[in-house]
Amino acid sequence: MTNSLYFGDNLHVLRKYVQDETVDLIYLDPPFNSNADYSVLFTAKSARGHRAQIQAFEDFWRWGDEAEEALDEIRARGGSCAAIVRALREALGPTDMMAYIVMMAVRLIEMHRVLRATGSLYLHCDPTASHYLKLILDSIFGKHNYINEISWRRTTAKADYQQGAKHFPRTRDIIYRYCKDSSSEYIYNQTFRPYDASYIASKYRHRDLDGRLYRLDNLTGPGGASKGNAFYSVMGVERHWRYSRDKMQSLIEDGRIIQTRPGTVPQYKRYLDEMPGVPVSDDWDDIRPVNSQAHERLGYPTQKPVALLERIIETSSNPGDVVLDPFCGCGTAVHAAQKLQRKWIGVDITHLAIHVIADRLSRWMPLARFKIYGQPRDVAGAQALADLDKYQFQWWATWLAGGQPHGGGKKGADGGIDGTLEFATGRGEQNWGVVSVKGGKNVGVDMVRQLDAVIRNEGAAMGVLVTMAEPTREMERWAVTAGHVVLGNVRYRRIQIRTIEQLLAGQAIDAPHLLTTVQEAPAKSTRGAGNKVALSPADALAQRNMLLAITGGKAAGRQGALDLDEPALVSPRALDAVKLSRTRRSA
Repeated sequence: MTNSLYFGDNLHVLRKYVQDETVDLIYLDPPFNSNADYSVLFTAKSARGHRAQIQAFEDFWRWGDEAEEALDEIRARGGSCAAIVRALREALGPTDMMAYIVMMAVRLIEMHRVLRATGSLYLHCDPTASHYLKLILDSIFGKHNYINEISWRRTTAKADYQQGAKHFPRTRDIIYRYCKDSSSEYIYNQTFRPYDASYIASKYRHRDLDGRLYRLDNLTGPGGASKGNAFYSVMGVERHWRYSRDKMQSLIEDGRIIQTRPGTVPQYKRYLDEMPGVPVSDDWDDIRPVNSQAHERLGYPTQKPVALLERIIETSSNPGDVVLDPFCGCGTAVHAAQKLQRKWIGVDITHLAIHVIADRLSRWMPLARFKIYGQPRDVAGAQALADLDKYQFQWWATWLAGGQPHGGGKKGADGGIDGTLEFATGRGEQNWGVVSVKGGKNVGVDMVRQLDAVIRNEGAAMGVLVTMAEPTREMERWAVTAGHVVLGNVRYRRIQIRTIEQLLAGQAIDAPHLLTTVQEAPAKSTRGAGNKVALSPADALAQRNMLLAITGGKAAGRQGALDLDEPALVSPRALDAVKLSRTRRSA
């Protein structure tokens, strides 16, 4: 199986692209607005058709057509899951919480289907809805396949008495672990934490001549025939011993048995360097969250630390196994799986997430090879995306131009800025530009004038207008009269116009080296840009891969005509530019 990124609704991707029992480990961190007023989640909403997680970082679920369809499907399936959901629906009504429950239930049913008999599922959540998810998991996987409730301390306790808080500080997340079949040899590789210094100082107080630390351990065992411990003499002391006579003699010859003085009970020399450490329990307080100074920080609100996913993947999979993250967000599970030599599948419904993951792998895993299925390959495909969801089209077009969605990719008033270009101009200096995207069939010179005004008002160095339609001659003339800007001792057109067709054909914008999301994010917590490596426009263009939106509700029917089976395509011209650039760098 090839490492694969899918942009779209994970329910559709699971059903169409992931076969039965082909995945060894599933980790999911489904979005949920735990900061929302808890009571709001139990209030019925009149709004219909809202798509869960359709905009970046918005993790709010609402009752609508999709939730009704999911509920009907679960009822039709029958079984214990249907019984649990039916009871919850009666108790909770058509609330946001109920929408979350049914939308998760239909997806967990598919995850159970694709998981191998030896596989495990880890569901990461917080206490807001964990009790409901536990009921759903029990009904789908079976309560006999429940293994652990892991507590991860994601933050330290903060004194918020000044805000009038009347609860203990909320510092932990919950991770439920289930296996597919407890009767099978499901994968479990025990992991260990290193001993802390105080434990070593108190227990390993002896040192050999060669410097090895050791402690003295008990060799005796409970007496009685039922215990199976033989009774015999060792160094003049008669006891029931843990080992047989032959094993004990072998340990004596190896110098592993010590008698501190004549007549005392012999003891076993246990060396520190032979001990694996403290077994990891279900209380994970040793993995710190991604803070503002963390090297791996991307600025993604729900980002989890790589160490957390490494522990999960190492414990419940082996090299070469397949790891699935159906809500992959900024791609921490994908990153950890790639690092640990696992195959992986990542799915997310926001284009910004796919953007971040592709940049992240390019930056930190430059040898990683993966496919992104279903990106628009031509103008017709881009138009289909624009018709399906104009916001996803804007974010994709911004990325295609080498930019980053403005304001984290959120919908709403943008002040004429759909995206920004972050670029290095040499000697540790940075500057930025504005991206404006127009997906309509009608374009005019006012669009260029507006972009010119935004550049001036925002203090940007330059601007790029990305259009679906061919620009008019008047638009081209206005862009030319806007003049030039000097960046890094090089002159660039202050306003540039690129059509989607030109960008797909490899005609990158004329600009300094672009900083990707991953390269730009650390600048928020560090000074200067000298420690970052920028991408050339051609390199950045070669990474602009995206999938056509996969949604539920009414849009799902229209989606059926969109081809999602072809791998991502990059123009030969752009690839040639990338190869030439890399050859020059290596030389």
